[in-house]
Amino acid sequence: MGVLSVAGAHCDTNPDQAGSDVFIPNPTPKNGLASHIIDALEKLYVWAFYPHPKEPLHYLQGNYAPVQEHEPVSDLVIEGSLPSCLNGEFVRIGPNPKFNPVAGYHWFDGDGMIHALRIKDGKATYAARFVQTSRLKQEEYFGASKFLKIGDMKGVFGFLMGQIFTFRNKFKVIDLSQGSGTGNTAMVYHNGKLMALHEGDKPYAIRVLEDGDLQTLGFLDYEKRLTHPFTAHPKVDPVTGELFTFGYQFESPNCIYRVISKEGIMQEAVPITVSGPIMMHDFAITEHYAIFLDMPLYLLPKEMVKGKLILKFDEKKPARIGILPRYAKNESTIKWFELPTCYAFHNVNAWEEDDEVILYTCRLPEVDLEMAAGPVRKNFKPFQNELYEMRFNMKTGNASQRQLSLSAVDFPRINEKLTGRKQQYAYCTMLSDSTKVKGLVKFDLWAKPAFEGKSKIEVGGNVKGVIDFGSGRFGSEAIFIPRSASEDEVEDDGYLICFVHDEGTGKSEVCVYDARTMAPEPVAVVKLPCRVPYGFHAFFVTEEQLQSQR
Repeated sequence: MGVLSVAGAHCDTNPDQAGSDVFIPNPTPKNGLASHIIDALEKLYVWAFYPHPKEPLHYLQGNYAPVQEHEPVSDLVIEGSLPSCLNGEFVRIGPNPKFNPVAGYHWFDGDGMIHALRIKDGKATYAARFVQTSRLKQEEYFGASKFLKIGDMKGVFGFLMGQIFTFRNKFKVIDLSQGSGTGNTAMVYHNGKLMALHEGDKPYAIRVLEDGDLQTLGFLDYEKRLTHPFTAHPKVDPVTGELFTFGYQFESPNCIYRVISKEGIMQEAVPITVSGPIMMHDFAITEHYAIFLDMPLYLLPKEMVKGKLILKFDEKKPARIGILPRYAKNESTIKWFELPTCYAFHNVNAWEEDDEVILYTCRLPEVDLEMAAGPVRKNFKPFQNELYEMRFNMKTGNASQRQLSLSAVDFPRINEKLTGRKQQYAYCTMLSDSTKVKGLVKFDLWAKPAFEGKSKIEVGGNVKGVIDFGSGRFGSEAIFIPRSASEDEVEDDGYLICFVHDEGTGKSEVCVYDARTMAPEPVAVVKLPCRVPYGFHAFFVTEEQLQSQR
């Protein structure tokens, strides 16, 4: 995941061109006298101002610890059998720092690494590769961490580390002209390209090779039309083939909306006025609208004076939801609605019914990003992510919300053939402490909730199935894969696929579950040759998409 780009996403120099619209980053960092002087100053700041916790950094321990790249390993051991509809490449991306941090570390900080499982004719091959960003190439040049980290942006020390970053940029020690993102958050496929995404940068095109290996082709700038960050959660309309996206940034305009045609042509920018430099991690589309979440999580450098993280949630401000006709040329027709203060990292889906736009989301009453940073701790504040329905009447201007689950659920996925359209089932992860995923839950969005008097999520009411990974076993976001590609398929007739790690044995695997029955025993388990760290979002590239790569 990411936050507002520290340096923006401009590309002022001329990177090598890998194709008509893909550019290979070729930054020009300098390891001269200025670099050594700034390094020495950084060491002094760390020695004098970093708090030096007694415990190691939590999100670099256990199965959060980084791993090395892995060459393709074929003919993996499979328990059960892999359904034929799983022919393709299952990928999951996440933070995996190649170099040790200078001081602090936040889970959002790591370099992007893609863990991939190539499935074909019932056999499986595993590979893992870094996303070769401009940032990673430069740190490889130095053999050390050089870019500013969220984990350092706290207190007076945060100001000083920001100064170090500014010095490195000013004296051309590092080259920010081709972005500074990590490519570590999510993936999407559009116009023949699989893309690795980080909301502080441009998307990076990834090619899946015949043996399942991965190759970073370069970044996309859409014929130089993309001059701002690009969200990690764009939406592909399954009917039109268009890609809807936005970017948020510290400078004005704080939010910019874009539409990209099925053929990959980016339309003109539509600036969206929001309440300030917010972190807008996700948005949604319906058949006729784009939905923007102006929720009060702000990038506030002044908070560091108080010893706080640079990202601050303001519980005194409401949540604002903006609904814009999705082909609007400007923001004049956007309608804003207010709800009690809250935040949402991830939306389930949205659609229209009569005069209403309905949004399903994983809502938090508040958010504290410091939970994903700092030293090892025994106790974590319980997560409060809950499934919510939010309704917005486009005629009356009324807004309402309704709780649909207990906590904590997030990383929702659906049958993506129904993105932006009315659909029934959502598959969410169940969160344990320390951001770990303890299982999966299936919700019926049309059914009445029945969680009153219950202390945990269990089958009943709108909960149609629960899969518990078991003691000491934790997973990640699960992708729904339909059993059939036909138009008249049943919505939930398919499979869920996800990575699971056993902390007792130290081994990782890919598990496949029946999404319709939610039977606790997996249909298939692929034994992996190495440990796969906990990460962020997953994606499934179909065989047809693999053959259509450009």
